[in-house]
Amino acid sequence: MKQRVRAVLLTDHATMLVINRTRPGIPPYQVFVGGGVEDEDTSREAALLREIREEIAGEATDLRPFREWKSDKGEIEYFYSARIATWNFDDRTGPEFSRDDRGEYFLEEVPLTADAVGALNLMPPQIKAAILDALDEGTLFIPV
Repeated sequence: MKQRVRAVLLTDHATMLVINRTRPGIPPYQVFVGGGVEDEDTSREAALLREIREEIAGEATDLRPFREWKSDKGEIEYFYSARIATWNFDDRTGPEFSRDDRGEYFLEEVPLTADAVGALNLMPPQIKAAILDALDEGTLFIPV
């Protein structure tokens, strides 16, 4: 069974980073940075740090488990919260960015407010609900 990792990347500006996806024939949606755990990755956390470097040329710190989710395909996705201070979407190197059939990717900083998160078409929807709950409970923030 394939394992996937995703990062709820929190900035020092009380925002989080999401990738806006546009693909032909489906409404735009947002996802978090991340991807599959590869055989050469020494851990899920190492896979996530690699994905962050590939997808947004960033370095994350303070990785903490946030939620686990099992997809309809039987894949387990491990979501982590993490702090990120610098990134450069123009320097991304992930293989998905060179494929014409994958649609377009745009990085966005989203305010960490219920209104801003609620307005997203964030996938999977269960994680959106978990983030809204964590915002309400005050548990999403990583101490400085």
